[in-house]
Amino acid sequence: MSQGSPEPTLREMPTVGLFGINMGACATPHGAIQAARLAEQLGYDSLWAGEHVVAPRPRAAPSLIEPDYPILDPLVALGLLAAATNRVRLATGIVILPQRNPVVLAKQVASLDVLSRGRFELGIGVGYVEPEMRAVGTPMAGRGARADEYLRAMRSLWADDAPAFRGRHVEFDGIDAHPRPVQQPLPVVVGGHSRAAHRRTVRHADGWYGFLLDRDATATQVESLRREATAVGRAFEELTITVSPAERLDPEVVSDYAALGVTRLAVVPPRGFWTRADFPLADLDDFVHAHAPERLGCSP
Repeated sequence: MSQGSPEPTLREMPTVGLFGINMGACATPHGAIQAARLAEQLGYDSLWAGEHVVAPRPRAAPSLIEPDYPILDPLVALGLLAAATNRVRLATGIVILPQRNPVVLAKQVASLDVLSRGRFELGIGVGYVEPEMRAVGTPMAGRGARADEYLRAMRSLWADDAPAFRGRHVEFDGIDAHPRPVQQPLPVVVGGHSRAAHRRTVRHADGWYGFLLDRDATATQVESLRREATAVGRAFEELTITVSPAERLDPEVVSDYAALGVTRLAVVPPRGFWTRADFPLADLDDFVHAHAPERLGCSP
């Protein structure tokens, strides 16, 4: 950071979350619960679950995982962890929204927020692996507009006295769905590094999520988000900014992320976690301890 950059205070430092709570070594009840409880004990603020319904076989770019790498459904996994934890927030990072039925997903999200006593955050994205989208039956073309429509429809089901929606891909009227989410409004975070994702964030969401970004890449993304917020007359400071860092963390590096406007760091376990379903849980425990908020100079 430049010499003139102000040093963030402890209150301004990012909180710390743990990404990958439903995959690899955490794709079992024992692994997920052990990691989740340890993270909560150490002051992590959130647990993040990703989504891939299927993976290409054989693996082909842009897919980042092998076809036999285990990933639990994020909402099912977070339901288990809602019962196993008390304070830590539960988030999807992300659900591939165009692949989901929005009416069913709205029910699942509301149910999870109720069962977690208001601890859920819905992270959404539009998808990038064509074979996965094709297998689910969702076209790649138009997936962004589909996601925007689905989100508006779900919000009607969560909050409107008489839910109703009419769009190109979803239509309903004369229905209702209870229980409603505990949180009103329920926090929505948009994942993605494109300008379209930034526009979606400032127009429709409460925050943004960037995956595996170093400080330089984060600065570029945040600058774009600021421009898009200005374009629609929204205060950038209203947004939460979550980043999974792509570099080794220490208090100085964390301070740099904070100065860029990052409000949460969702740390990603080491490479072996992504290539081995039998990644040792003891090694994951060591990683969680090493990135505890206190060790990084963050407020729990």
